[in-house]
Amino acid sequence: MTSIPVQIMGVYKYLQQIWKKQPSDLKKQRLIALRREPATVRVEKPTKLARARALGYKAKQGIIVVRQRVSRGGHKRPKIWGGRRSKNQGKRLNLRKNYQLIAEERASKSYKNCEVLNSYYLTEDGKHYWFEVILLDRASPSVLKDSGLNWIGQSQHRGRAHRGLTSAGRKMRGLRAKGKGAEKARPSRRANSRKL
Repeated sequence: MTSIPVQIMGVYKYLQQIWKKQPSDLKKQRLIALRREPATVRVEKPTKLARARALGYKAKQGIIVVRQRVSRGGHKRPKIWGGRRSKNQGKRLNLRKNYQLIAEERASKSYKNCEVLNSYYLTEDGKHYWFEVILLDRASPSVLKDSGLNWIGQSQHRGRAHRGLTSAGRKMRGLRAKGKGAEKARPSRRANSRKL
């Protein structure tokens, strides 16, 4: 007698499947609600719990989730009003930064006592992207007691998002290449290009 293999999945795997199979009406309603919110909003619970848990989120004091909205499109230079030649006024500033890193930086600016742990994509429409950013309070006793998270209180981890040390920042710097023969631009794209 042969036994039938039973596929056992965890709760978070089911949550991921539910998120992928949600009806289009629900998606539209969620987008309508998101458009009415301000650009930076602190949320009580992560919208995508499975993804947040995979990136280190825990439901405890000192860990907060912020929903950040970022405008889509090119990164335009601000208009120059005086003091420079018009020759040097380019129409676009070609930043290598991805939208996720920009969202992390803006959330970090809004919550100055916190450090960015990680972030994940939430949704998008024609004008905006939405990301949820997981932030840790550097001075929170519950964070400092946690052996997996207490490294965030050390001084060398200050301003992680602004120095390109988060996962999105490392991707922008060319440090997330994987697989056999994948070339990594170390210590960064800029430094690698200056090697002569």
